[in-house]
Formats: sequence, C-alpha cells, structure tokens
Amino acid sequence: MPEKLTMIGAGLAGPLMASYLSERGYSVDIFERRLDMRCVNQSAGRSINLALSKRGIEALKEIGVYKLIKPMMLPMVGRMIHDNDGNTHLQKYGQKKSEVIYSISRAFLNKTIMDYAESKNNVKIIFEHPLIGVDLNQNKLIFKDKKKQFERLFGSDGSSSKIRDSINKVQPIGYRNLPLDHGYKELTIPPDAEGNYRMDSKSLHIWPRGDFMLIALPNIDKSFTCTLFFPLNGKLSFSSINSGKKIMKFFSSYFPDTIELIPDLKEEYVNNPVGKLSTIYCNRWHFKDKALIFGDAAHAIVPFFGQGMNASFQDCSIINEFIIKYDGNWDKIFSHFSDVQVPNGHAIADMAIENYIEMRDSVNDPMFIKRREIEFELESRFTERFVPRYSMVSFTTIPYSEVYRRGLLQLGLIDNYITGKISKSALYEQIKNQLDPIR
Repeated sequence: MPEKLTMIGAGLAGPLMASYLSERGYSVDIFERRLDMRCVNQSAGRSINLALSKRGIEALKEIGVYKLIKPMMLPMVGRMIHDNDGNTHLQKYGQKKSEVIYSISRAFLNKTIMDYAESKNNVKIIFEHPLIGVDLNQNKLIFKDKKKQFERLFGSDGSSSKIRDSINKVQPIGYRNLPLDHGYKELTIPPDAEGNYRMDSKSLHIWPRGDFMLIALPNIDKSFTCTLFFPLNGKLSFSSINSGKKIMKFFSSYFPDTIELIPDLKEEYVNNPVGKLSTIYCNRWHFKDKALIFGDAAHAIVPFFGQGMNASFQDCSIINEFIIKYDGNWDKIFSHFSDVQVPNGHAIADMAIENYIEMRDSVNDPMFIKRREIEFELESRFTERFVPRYSMVSFTTIPYSEVYRRGLLQLGLIDNYITGKISKSALYEQIKNQLDPIR
C-alpha cells in the first residue's frame, strides 16, 4: 500500500509536485478551495499569462508534461522599450538564439498540469474544500464541514497559506509579509481587424515611466495582455486616476501610443480589479517531518523577474531530488530542502524587487545601457566565467543565492572599470581570479 500524502492547493505548483510524488510511488490527495477551473470561466484581472523560462521548463520536462505545453509557448527575445515619443527599441535578453523566455497562458498551463497529474491513478484533486486550519500536533486538517487526518502534509496553498500560518503558530519561522506600495491592473490589446498582432509578438513590451510602467505579453490568440504597475496612492496612482476623463488624460500623457491599441481602455480600467503585490519571507519552510511549504506559500515574490512560477517549479524539482537521495526519510527531506532553498527564496525575492526599479526606470538610462554592452562583451570573452545576472536567472538553473552573489561581484567589477578605477586588462584579470567557471 503506497504511503498517502496530502497536499493543499491545486494551483500551478501543487499538481506538478503531485506528479513527481506519483512517479516515486506515493498516493496524493490535493485539496483545493476553489471550483475546478476547467469547468468555470477565469475571472478577469488575474495574471492571464506568465513568463516561462529555464527553471520551469526543466521541471516540466522532468515530469514528462513539457511536450503538451510546448505548442502553446510564445517566445520573447527581449524587451521592446516604448519611449514617450512613440519610438521603440529592442533590448535582447541574451546573445544566444536559445536565450528567450516564453509567454504562456496561466489557465492553459494550470489545466494541463492538473489533467496530467490526474492521469496518474494515485493522484486525486478534491475541489471546493477551503482549509480553515491545521492541528499539527494531532495531524488534522480542519475544513468547513469536517476534519481529516493526514500523515504527511505539503502546502502549496499560495501567498495566504494556511499551512504556513499553522506552522508559524507552533514553531515561529520568521514569517514576514512586506507589501509593495504599487499594485497592478490588467488591460487588453486585441488583434487587429485582420486578426493579427498589433505589435511585435516576439518581445515583452515595456513602457517605462520612472515611478510606474506598463508591460504587454503576447497571447496565442494574437492579443496582448497589458499590466499597468502603478502606485496605490499619491498624485499619480490608482487612488487618484479614478474617472474616465482622468484615465484618458493620464494615458494620453504617458502612454499615447496605446490609446489606439486598447479600444476598451476606460471600461477595462474602471472594471478590472487592482491587484496587490507583496513579498513573503520565511526562515524555515517545514515543521518536523510532518509538513512542508513550497512555492508562493514559502516565498511569494513580486512579478518583475518573471520567476514566481519558475522558482516554484524548481522547488518541486529539488524536493524530488531529496526524496530520491534520502529514500523516504521525511525528516531529512524536509529539513534539507528548507536549508537549501530558503537562501534561494530570499535571493530571488530581493532580485525581483530590484528588477522592478530596472524595468520602470533604468532601462533607458545611458549607464544601464553601457553596462549591458560591457556585460555582453565580457560574456563573449569569458563564456564560462562571466554570465549576466539576467541570463543566470532566466537561462540557467544556478541557485538564486549564487546568482545574487556573482551578480553583485560582476556589477562591482564593471562599475570599477566604467569609473576608471581599473583598466580593461585589470578587469580581465580580476574576472579570471574572482569568478570560478560555471559548470
């Protein structure tokens, strides 16, 4: 009789993890608070598309579902910057043809992974079961109408995780929820009259405007999903831009080229909800050998590096590695996963916030552009030693904490060269001495 494992949350990471566990011979029940999204329409305003990159792709390949996902992936080679005067220019993500990220439908991805998990005979998803609380001492899950025993508990129940909160009550885990003072609202650029894309479909479009920005990702139906990231309060904010006249004046002033692209601008702006953004930090992601949190439950991050989903999928891959390594010793599996991944969760959280400043403000800064040119030059010269931070995050599976460390070191070397503190030959020598080859 296979060991029965219990999971809370059937979002993106939960069914993926269940597929790994199924392959290891475990039986998994997943409890999900919402209705089955395969049977209901998705609500407006909820991140319609996501950015998929190397870490997420590797996990999808490991469980065998990638072949079902690949046909719906839209490649984006770089950032298409839209200046206020209407001019555009492309900033490529990487130098190699393979260095692209992919726009993917959240709903399609979630449904496909759920279908795949349920195709295993030992995975079951139970919908409309919101979790009220957890008694970790008695191994009981508390639902609205019943209680249920569990042997081993996996929490992939998102940023407002009940599993995390229950662990934190019995054994404080350094939980912090740091809200960002910016929120987001989604808008739509539909296909043109001939049913084609209205902009370049192989780019992530950005309108950087200093304290805020608009982005757009392509969809398979030839539309774009736009997201306005904007202060929640202040002179220019969601709280102040609150009427049809103000909306049109604001977009005419800061995003004039989008007026024709978004025909339902006023209606969507008024009717679509404002999403809140925050970062979650925890110093430990488990409780004894009983419960483990992963994904957004452990490390929800702001979306500005496109790594929330990818980081969650990599969690699943690493848990699987430890299950194999420790052969069912859950105390070691949980504790070692927590020890290894907590620093990585903190690192990508910090980098995501830093990347927001870069995207909304720095991408048009001459110094930023100069640094990128030097980064690409150094990468071409020292292929195994110098890899730009963005490339390490998006096109490798190097631990995020190591990416952060190397990124700071590389930035320091470049800035020392740009400011004349070191010569080019000294820069080359320091790269050889300070940056170990990436294997």
